[in-house]
Amino acid sequence: MQGSDHWENVYRNKQFDAVSWYAHHLSESLRLIQELCPESTASVIDIGGGESTLVDDLLRSNYLDVSVLDISATAIDFTRQRLGSKAQDISWHVGDITQYDFGSKQFDLWHDRAVFHFLTEPSARLSYVELVRQSVKPGGHVLMATFGPDGPLQCSGLDVVRYDDKSLHHEFGEDFQMLGSQLVEHNTPLGTNQQFLYCWCKT
Repeated sequence: MQGSDHWENVYRNKQFDAVSWYAHHLSESLRLIQELCPESTASVIDIGGGESTLVDDLLRSNYLDVSVLDISATAIDFTRQRLGSKAQDISWHVGDITQYDFGSKQFDLWHDRAVFHFLTEPSARLSYVELVRQSVKPGGHVLMATFGPDGPLQCSGLDVVRYDDKSLHHEFGEDFQMLGSQLVEHNTPLGTNQQFLYCWCKT
């Protein structure tokens, strides 16, 4: 995955609703989060949340402990401005997920839509999974959405890794109990379709 300069350039030069991964609402993510962690007190982290409206929907669904991490400060600032006074109810993090440290904070649910598939180096994926191990509570949930087997080979000018449920679960290992998976077609702002694989597991 390219560093912050690449992503700052993307967010500074494209409208929020023009990037290929944009969706007005991440309805599938929200549905699964609510099924896996229905309690309003559940601690939820959105990895690569950037300019996504998932954080808005989590607040509207009365979740009280929501965090967002993105590598782009520009994307985080955009969403904070959009939320206005509600932004103070969110814990914001800016940094590279392969090098980040949440300290003692742990989460009930880890959500990632469209970050992990940018990690083309095995060492980066190992660092990511180790952070998940450290940051998700025992018995917590990990909800991942990557490009599926028929998804794009590139995104935002970068190579990606496509997954099926078995290969994605293999990256995390047997310590993560696979609960389910499904393929979802994402309609991009350009009118094309992207196949996403959703997988969810329990620690």
